[in-house]
Amino acid sequence: MGADPRSRQSARESPPEGTPGDTREAGGKGRRTAGWWRRKSLRFRLTAVASAVLGVALALSAYVMIGVLGNSLLATIDESTYQRAREVVSLADAERLPDELTSPDGILVQVIDGTGRITHATTGTDRLVPLLNRGERTAAIRENRARFLNGAPYGVPHTLRARVLSADHGLTVIAARPFSEVQASVTTAGHVLVVGTPLLLMLLAGASWVIIGGTLRPITALRRGAEEITDTARSRRLPVPEAHDEVHSLAVTLNDMLARLEKADTRQRSLVSDAAHELRSPLASIRLQLEVALGHPHGQDWRETAEGVLEDTMRLARLAEDLLALARLDERGGAPGRREPVELDQLVPQTVERYGETVTVKIGDGPMVITGDALDLGRVLVNLVDNALRHTNGPVAVELRAEGADAVLSVTDDGPGVPEPDRERVFDRFTRLDSARSRDEGGAGLGLAIVRETVNAHGGAVHLEDASPGLRAVVRLPLS
Repeated sequence: MGADPRSRQSARESPPEGTPGDTREAGGKGRRTAGWWRRKSLRFRLTAVASAVLGVALALSAYVMIGVLGNSLLATIDESTYQRAREVVSLADAERLPDELTSPDGILVQVIDGTGRITHATTGTDRLVPLLNRGERTAAIRENRARFLNGAPYGVPHTLRARVLSADHGLTVIAARPFSEVQASVTTAGHVLVVGTPLLLMLLAGASWVIIGGTLRPITALRRGAEEITDTARSRRLPVPEAHDEVHSLAVTLNDMLARLEKADTRQRSLVSDAAHELRSPLASIRLQLEVALGHPHGQDWRETAEGVLEDTMRLARLAEDLLALARLDERGGAPGRREPVELDQLVPQTVERYGETVTVKIGDGPMVITGDALDLGRVLVNLVDNALRHTNGPVAVELRAEGADAVLSVTDDGPGVPEPDRERVFDRFTRLDSARSRDEGGAGLGLAIVRETVNAHGGAVHLEDASPGLRAVVRLPLS
């Protein structure tokens, strides 16, 4: 009586056509096809695309060529048929028609009078039945163009191309030419294209495969060169092709990148090595002092020990702060931490105020505002003043003035100075001279490095010059 439950369940489980299930299945097939295509090599995909484009182009060219050839041959037949018909019309108008019309070019000609009787015809042409009846002849003359005609009923085993012209005295001239030669020419050309086009396509596909392979060979060399570069062979470079093309530019760019990475890696390794070396000295001092104090607790001056440990701890703290400042500069890639208006004419007096009478300040007239980070610029001034105080015999002179579009900050001391050949080297990280600026009296050799990198990040420049006596550090920063 009722429907089978299993049939109802089957109907519920089978979604009808056009449901989202069919859409998901079609989408899945499309994704699988796209995934298969993406997994193929670039050489295969380029060759396939080029071959497909060439195949379409060749097919369209063959189609157009067959059409143009057929139209051209048809126009030739129509022209020759028309010219033959005009000749017969001229003879008929002059009443000089021969009894037998000749047809050296194979054109069939019939001359029909007003009653529909054939008066003249070429050899082999039906002399009793006109190729076109009266209505067809009238329509052909009115249309003034050639038309196709089946020649089988007239003993001609071919399709004919006929043209009808009217002459004087009520005569009508029909000229017809077999269309078989056009069909044969078009068929032959079609056979040649059917056989030749796939062969040409295969030849072009093979040439594309070889040419694309040669084009991609430098990229393969780049990939193999990249595989050979390891962390233990940092000085390796990628092979650069001889041709000055896009691959050459890519290889040069990648080698420049490797050079920058190598330089950064060398700089990082040097920083780690120098930092470890700097950390070892105060840590060894702290350890030695504590071991001696613990080994002889009763005869030890604990206050002196604490002061020594505190001094080394402060040295470690300064080194950690300098390393952190350099790490932040490297992380920002040579850009200031903030970009905000900084009033140097207010920042400089506030920064050196804590030094008291050991530092003299001279500020030029007018406001001097730059764009940058006030904390970083304050650290620049502190590093320069601290460095000058360690080596001066009298007060340190700080001067701020405006020169054109720049603000010029100078810090001068009357110490032993720095020899001219070393005035650029002292800005390198962990660089200290063997003269009065020694390891014990100075810091870790990071102060001037922080100064230069901070000033460069703000678009300025810093250098050292002779103060006679002493040394002068000059910082130039662009005014806003």
